Amino acid sequence: MLVLQTFKRAGSGSNAVRLPNNPGRKMAGAPKCAPLGYSSPHTMPRRIALVEDDPALRANYSDALGKHGFDVAAYAARDEAMRAFRTRLPDLAILDIGLGDEYDGGFALCRDLRALSATLPILFLTARDSDFDVVSGLRMGADDYLTKDASLPHLLARIAALMRRVEALRAPPPDEDIVERGPLRLDLKRMLATWGGKPVELTLTEFWMVHSLARHPGHVKTREQLMRDAELVIEEDSVTSHMKRVRRKFLAVDASFDAVETVYGMGYRWTG
Repeated sequence: MLVLQTFKRAGSGSNAVRLPNNPGRKMAGAPKCAPLGYSSPHTMPRRIALVEDDPALRANYSDALGKHGFDVAAYAARDEAMRAFRTRLPDLAILDIGLGDEYDGGFALCRDLRALSATLPILFLTARDSDFDVVSGLRMGADDYLTKDASLPHLLARIAALMRRVEALRAPPPDEDIVERGPLRLDLKRMLATWGGKPVELTLTEFWMVHSLARHPGHVKTREQLMRDAELVIEEDSVTSHMKRVRRKFLAVDASFDAVETVYGMGYRWTG
């Protein structure tokens, strides 16, 4: 797999992202298409917020994402980023966990950002690789989690997957704009979930998982199927964490909620 290499800048001890050779080279006869940062050739570039306290990494990732067509807004600190988010939300947020003197500043930022939007894609990009940190990030509402040793193509693939999920929710097939199963109502155009008429604040990943289960009540969905339907590329144990949060959110609306059944050794099914 192509790895994200680093090299020393002349006269500096900082590291910089080394991009693949001739990243902009086009194959002869290749069809014209929009760069990754655009949903189509005639739209405005997608805006990515990058919150990273290391100046060199912040500049390098910003440059790499910019070369793929994204409009990158980069921030060094949690407070600075939140001020900007209250004015304008990005299309996707990439967060480090440790921000300056705040050891868990990225977790706090994720929680605050999720409070502003239940559906904004949030991806952690951090050097911290413990299971505790991964699970904590997902519990805070992140949709994905990567460590900084991931390759640039890997990062871009994760970003593209999250962007596709947002676009799919915004432009669903006409006959699937609304999914109703008993008290459950999923509005794919507005990306809203309700239970008995009461809103349930689901993240993008959680929304897709509920949608996957509710489309086929009674059918068992394996963890692998849920990951595929949600375009989620994480450990299977993280699916369990997502489903626990889904249950908690529905139980907060209805204490008798039991529509998600765990089929031990297999996966989950919708029984409502």
